[in-house]
Amino acid sequence: MSEINLIWKNILERIKKDITPSAYNAWLKDAHVDSYQEGVVYINVNNPFAKDWIQNKYVTKILNFFREVDSDVKHVEYVIAPVQPKVDKNKSHPAIKEDKNQKNELPLKDHYIDLNDNLNPKYVFETVVVGSFNELAYASAQAVIKKPAVYNPLFFHGSTGVGKTHLMQSVGNYYKNTLGKKVYYVTSERFTNDYISSLQNNKAAQFKEKYRKYDLLIMDDIQFLSNKEKTQEELFHLFNYLYDNQKQIIFSSDLHPNYLPNLESRLKSRFSQGMIIDITKIDTESKMAIIQSKSAAAGITLGGECVQYLADTLEGSIREIEGIINNISMQSDLRGRPLTIDEVKDLTKNVTKTTKSITFKDVLKAVASYYKIDEQMLIEKNRKQEISTPRQILMYLLREDFGNSLSSIGQKLGGRDHTTVLHACEKVGNEIKNNTTLIEEVGQIRSMFRV
Repeated sequence: MSEINLIWKNILERIKKDITPSAYNAWLKDAHVDSYQEGVVYINVNNPFAKDWIQNKYVTKILNFFREVDSDVKHVEYVIAPVQPKVDKNKSHPAIKEDKNQKNELPLKDHYIDLNDNLNPKYVFETVVVGSFNELAYASAQAVIKKPAVYNPLFFHGSTGVGKTHLMQSVGNYYKNTLGKKVYYVTSERFTNDYISSLQNNKAAQFKEKYRKYDLLIMDDIQFLSNKEKTQEELFHLFNYLYDNQKQIIFSSDLHPNYLPNLESRLKSRFSQGMIIDITKIDTESKMAIIQSKSAAAGITLGGECVQYLADTLEGSIREIEGIINNISMQSDLRGRPLTIDEVKDLTKNVTKTTKSITFKDVLKAVASYYKIDEQMLIEKNRKQEISTPRQILMYLLREDFGNSLSSIGQKLGGRDHTTVLHACEKVGNEIKNNTTLIEEVGQIRSMFRV
């Protein structure tokens, strides 16, 4: 354990050199090793925003850093475990007012999870912002509270931060508080750990009894069941039991179940029995509505210019938006006035998109750096596989993220024909739909634009 802690300390020092002090202090400073079991390192982080930030920017690099020193490390798991501040009960702080009606409290209530069902009471339908990106998902969630098992299972898929967990737990809280039903929310990792523990302690019967007693079972991040054959088999039998007894089941994943690698076909078949819904990337109008909703909940008013700026520049994760709004709220409270647009820009400069100022050379450098190849080799007409794939990804990013025309991309990359560029973009675009490795690689390259 002490060796893993030392490795983690060295990793933090390496990352610290590459990012701004404010980003390090906000997301990584308090992250620490909780445990190391069977090749999995568990890292405690303060909040969902820190977890999202690490997973979006450094998840691959951190794993590789661990493996450089210890090849037995198979995976790094990030666990939300807020650090509780130490308070001297015998000493009051002059800067803290004991006003129970303060509107700008730190959102510690967000962590008051009911340990009996793992539901967060803040996730309710009343706080869901409905837009074009999630209107079908919202409608289906409403359908299953009005008529349980009408869509069974209900399966949401979409990228991190688009509100999958919020919607699922809203259903759970409605079942629990309004319908008086038994509900249980669990991540696939927790389900796996429960199953393994039951086998180790000869409590397989108790495990089955525990998970079969619920009227609604919600399982998040189903993609992490890939390669876990025994756990998949257990889930298959649990699914059949709940389904046959008309108990509602809700799943979520970052990909459509048919595209999840190393998942049993019989499970994919079961998932397809119900309703599968894609929660897409959040559009600008929906982001504006979310920003206004989160601002109202935080008790602050943002001017139209600030709302538009945040909607245009934030990537679209609802969790990221919520984190930014909380930060703006605290800064506004400290100043005793609303923040100006320039202050908002300064406060969010490390997390907003900078695509408008990024040049072709910046994208070229990022791709070459990620794949550890010379920039000139991407431009030259080199057909080697280790060069052609990164070059195709470069073309895809220039086209998809920065709107470069096919002909201009071809000219910049050694005078290639526009049909060659089109073929590359379509190839990467098709492969990225079901290739998790490629998804991760492109995500890591994209994050390099913002570090």
